[in-house]
Amino acid sequence: MSSPPLASRTPGTSRAPDVLVVGGGVVGLVTAWRAAQRGLATGLVDPQPGGGAAQVAAGMLAAVTELHYGEGTLLALNLASARRYPAFAAELADLTGHDLGYRRCGTLAVALDADDRAHLRELHALQQRSGLDSEWLSGRECRRLEPMLAPGVRGGLRVDGDHQIDPRRLAGALLAACEHAGVVFHRTWAERLTVGRGDRATGVVTSDGTALEAGQVVLAGGSLSGRLTGVPEAVLPPVRPVKGQVLRLTMPRTRPLLHRTVRAVVRGNSVYLVPRESGELVVGATSEELGWDTTVTAGGVYELLRDAHELVPGITELPLTETRAGLRPGSPDNAPLLGPTALDGLLLATGHYRNGVLLTPVTGDVMADVLTTGELPEEARAFTPRRFGTDPALLRPSAPSERTEQPV
Repeated sequence: MSSPPLASRTPGTSRAPDVLVVGGGVVGLVTAWRAAQRGLATGLVDPQPGGGAAQVAAGMLAAVTELHYGEGTLLALNLASARRYPAFAAELADLTGHDLGYRRCGTLAVALDADDRAHLRELHALQQRSGLDSEWLSGRECRRLEPMLAPGVRGGLRVDGDHQIDPRRLAGALLAACEHAGVVFHRTWAERLTVGRGDRATGVVTSDGTALEAGQVVLAGGSLSGRLTGVPEAVLPPVRPVKGQVLRLTMPRTRPLLHRTVRAVVRGNSVYLVPRESGELVVGATSEELGWDTTVTAGGVYELLRDAHELVPGITELPLTETRAGLRPGSPDNAPLLGPTALDGLLLATGHYRNGVLLTPVTGDVMADVLTTGELPEEARAFTPRRFGTDPALLRPSAPSERTEQPV
C-alpha cells in the first residue's frame, strides 16, 4: 500500500480532503473525529449522521459477560476498548458538554433454572480461565443486589467491570466533536466508489451525482457496507444484517426497578434489561437472520416482554414507550474488519456486530493510526479485512449495473 498523504489541508478549501468516511454511525463518526484530530482534512458522507444502529442499541459495555467460546482474540480487543472508555467518555464530554449517560453500574447475569445455572457456571469457568474478574452469587445474593428479581433466580454472576453508555447520546456527542474538529459533512448517500488509474480508490459519487475525491476512503457503513457499488468483489466487505428488536420502558425515577444491567438466557433466548439514570429501561434484543427487514413484530415484542417478566415480574406495570428494530453488521467470524484492503486507498471500519458501541474508542484510535502511518497497530492486526482472502483477479471495480442494492 502506498503511503497516505502526510500534509493536511484546511477543511472547506477546493482541494480534496485527505480522508473521506462513508457512513455516519458511531464507528464512522469516531473515525472522522480522530482523523481530524490528527490533522487530516476529513469529510463524511451520510444523509443522517448520528443515526444507524446506535439509535437502537442498548449500549452495554460488556466485554466480560459478552464473552463467547472461540472469541479469545476478539476478547482482547474488547477489553482494550473497555479500558479506554473512562478517559474516552471524559474527553468527549469535556469537549462537547454532552452527558453521555456513561455509568459504571456493573452487570448481573442470572439463571432461572438448573440448565441456565449450569450454562452460567460454564461461562464463569471460561471467564476465570481467561483471567477475567467475575463473582459467582447464589440466588439469594442476587436478590440482595436487585430486590425486584424473580424469586426463582437460581444464581448469577456479578461483573462490576462491565459498564454502560447511552448510544444515542454517544452519537450526538461524536457528531458535535466532529463539527468542532472541522469535519465536512456531505448529507447525502454515497452511490458509488470511484477507482482511478493504478487501481486506487479516489472517492465516491453521491446520489445527487456529485463526485467527491479524497486521498483515502474509509467504508464505515455498518450493515450497508457491502452494498456500495464500484467496490471490487475482492474487497467487498462480507457483512450481513442481523435484525434486533428492542423495547424501551419508563421506570419511576424515585423507585427504579433495577440499579444495574441484568441479563439472562430464558428458554434459550438471550435477554437483557439496561436501566438508565433518566428512568429509561431498555429491554432487548432479538437476533434474527431476516435480511433487510426492520419490521417490529408482535411476536418479537411479546417474547421480549415475556422473558423480561420471567426475570423481573414488576416490568409489566411500566409504560411501554418505544419499540424499535435495527440491523447489526455481522461478519463471518463476528469480529470487525479494520484497516486497509487490497485496493489501494480503500480502508474498512465495519462488521462490529454486537460490539459496535463497546469498540468505538479503540476503533477510532486504530483507524487514526493507520490513516496517518499506513500501518495497523499490533492490537488490530488480527482484524485486517485481508483475513478473509483476496483474489487479485477480482480487483476490478464492479459496474453500477452489477448490483442493484441501495446506496450506503
